[in-house]
Amino acid sequence: MRIAVVGVGGVGGYLGGRLANAFPPGSAHEILFVEKNRTHLDAIRKDGLKLSAKDGDAVARPSLATDDVSKLGKLDVVLMCTKGYDLLAASKMMAPVVGKQTVVIPPGNGVGNADIVKEGLGGRGDVLCACIYISTHIIGPGAVEQMAGPRKFFFGNPDGRMEPYRAIETAFKGGGLNVELTANVLREVWSKYLFVEPLSVLTSLYAVPQGGLLTDPARRARVNEMMNELLALARKVKVALPDDIVAQSMAKADSFPYETKTSMQLDFEQGKPTEVETLIGYAVRKGRELKVAMPQHDEVYEKLRAKAK
Repeated sequence: MRIAVVGVGGVGGYLGGRLANAFPPGSAHEILFVEKNRTHLDAIRKDGLKLSAKDGDAVARPSLATDDVSKLGKLDVVLMCTKGYDLLAASKMMAPVVGKQTVVIPPGNGVGNADIVKEGLGGRGDVLCACIYISTHIIGPGAVEQMAGPRKFFFGNPDGRMEPYRAIETAFKGGGLNVELTANVLREVWSKYLFVEPLSVLTSLYAVPQGGLLTDPARRARVNEMMNELLALARKVKVALPDDIVAQSMAKADSFPYETKTSMQLDFEQGKPTEVETLIGYAVRKGRELKVAMPQHDEVYEKLRAKAK
């Protein structure tokens, strides 16, 4: 199986690093990295991808690391691991090398990723939905660190079909990933969204780690209120989440180390583009479209947009 990882940042670096470490050149599966940051790419080519993770450190060497998609050849699986603001452009870039049978999996934050990928690919490929519970970031050229999270990776087809994707799940498990192919992938994606979106936007707005949100009564209440607004939105789009999903999500957030920073917060701190539109922007627009009241989202969105500018 030929598996391309597009975007070897935090999530792509973890997933690609695990797979390339388990399947070095000459193995049953061929792992290919696509990375547009030339400094990062050159470091990977020279010394491999240095992965520091809770489930073990590794130096991973893919079969190919490139910024030229024409060198990829036929692909069986594409992991689209770019940030939300780059997802459309990356999908358009990959379109020429995605065949009808190529399975494309976007595990990034948000619930609209599959639609963005489908638009970029122009109808090519078999696009699934996915999410992963992980906190990762690039710590230097050719180096990625996983700081927190259970590394649980869900993927699947919203139509519930499982059998066409069993071989991919087997390959991922063989690569050391904590992965589950699920017939209820929209439930998993929305559960992750409900968990990560309020934490991401509020750590970014207040410039505090997750613990700084959750130990402050007023800020903790706002996290809870935003999660409840997302639960109402999920129900409006006919995604069935557990009745206690907010309580589950708050408990999960409490399990992270106090100093955990979200990916969006790190982007704000480093002056990088952010996923404001991918996360809270999507919720605000969808809420207005479906007439779901989201007062906390409306207020935080305006403040965060001003901060992003």
